[in-house]
Amino acid sequence: MIARPGVALLVLTGLVVACSSSQPGPPSLPASLGYTLAAKVTAEAMLTHLRALQDIATAHNGNRAEGTPGYDASVEYVVKTLRSKGFDVATPQFDRLYTASPGQPTLTVAGQSYPVDQASLLVRTPPGGITGPVVRPVKPGGCAAADYRSALPKGAIAVVDDSGCSIVDKHNAAAARGAAALIVTSEPGSQGAPPKLFVPGYYNQLRLPVAVAGADGAAALRHTTSPIRLTLDTATVKITSRNVLAQTKTGSTKDVVMVGAHLDSVQEGPGINDNGSGVAAVLETALQLGSAPPVTNAVRFAFWGAEEEGINGSIDYVFGLSRAQLNDIALYLNADTVGSPNAGFFTDDGDQSGPPGAGIAPQDVPEGSAGIERVLAGYLNLAGKRPADMPLSTKTDYRPFLVAGVPIGGVTTGASQQKTTAQARLWGGKPGAPFDPNYHSARDTIDNINRDALAVMGSAVAFAVGSYAQSLSGVNGVPPHDKRNRTPMRP
Repeated sequence: MIARPGVALLVLTGLVVACSSSQPGPPSLPASLGYTLAAKVTAEAMLTHLRALQDIATAHNGNRAEGTPGYDASVEYVVKTLRSKGFDVATPQFDRLYTASPGQPTLTVAGQSYPVDQASLLVRTPPGGITGPVVRPVKPGGCAAADYRSALPKGAIAVVDDSGCSIVDKHNAAAARGAAALIVTSEPGSQGAPPKLFVPGYYNQLRLPVAVAGADGAAALRHTTSPIRLTLDTATVKITSRNVLAQTKTGSTKDVVMVGAHLDSVQEGPGINDNGSGVAAVLETALQLGSAPPVTNAVRFAFWGAEEEGINGSIDYVFGLSRAQLNDIALYLNADTVGSPNAGFFTDDGDQSGPPGAGIAPQDVPEGSAGIERVLAGYLNLAGKRPADMPLSTKTDYRPFLVAGVPIGGVTTGASQQKTTAQARLWGGKPGAPFDPNYHSARDTIDNINRDALAVMGSAVAFAVGSYAQSLSGVNGVPPHDKRNRTPMRP
């Protein structure tokens, strides 16, 4: 959002129209839930949460990374704190996979090697692979055990095509007949593989080595009568993580205001700015709002797992929502890294007035995102901090909401980016240095939190939550329920 000096603020239905003011000063506009809530979310209260997260990291090998006791303790802290204020809290689990060793999955036919995809992500072949005869079912898809003529010879490798059913069904049919491994030949056209071939979590159900062979491998298999060798040596590790979700018991559940922050740190440090600060802002907003406030629209609070390894928690959450459930989310606000030592004051660029973010085109940004940015920018202006645009990113937790068509917005004080001379004149601090010189390191501790930046940005989050909980209409509103047509991420 590009600030413009000399433009007065306008209040419509409790929401702020963007402005810029070079003169800091306290808000003088009529009281609203946004202002009331912002005043209650104080730096000292947020620092209480950061001290707790720091203590957790200190007690658990210096970090709160996903899949570690430090992350589990962070989840329990947030859950206990929310429940103490009357919230019903859910901690849905999800799996994240990462490749520990890529290997070189290979099909060898008549001495010629062909690359294959290892579909059995958690199952490898023995070292050196499996060698055995090719057996094909009567029905090419191999979707049921009855599709095979009889029990298969020992060590047989079943070969089926990609038609008719999921890879799990094909696996189960081959396993029931005694196959040692399964190869699915898939020669997709422009539309890719059949949409039902891979179902969510399919890899958890595979017990045999399973490969997917492309056109060249499929052609070789069609012409061979000799034993083949299949080597699947990619080592994939599954980590089970959790999100934390809580929602007010009051307000319309058809117009949910959602706000979130990622709860995990990197392995290298305690993650107190990234992103304990965002967690503290969202958590304290929840506590001050309460579990049953007098709001028009329900507020849902989210604390995401596994963000540092690919925004997995928020992706899993959005992936699990139907179109109707997505339509019930009016907007999503994100708080990420809001206490940087060399702070900037950024709003996520919902109006696309700044340089575009890599991988995000202006037409991809959902309607309503510009208004959210104006609300946040308006508050920052009133707090004496002229905001600047933060280009939208594909690596932040609002990304899956944006893809689904949910209006998004958020704030940050910057991370590893360098503060420019112009930004240092605007906000103070050191030019030519990172906004957070401790980013993703063991130095990201509570001792290096910028208390003043935390106070301003935490209150900005609370202001936006309170404003939209009160009203979604007006010049900075978002589309009403009957105008929403979200795009579900799941098939």
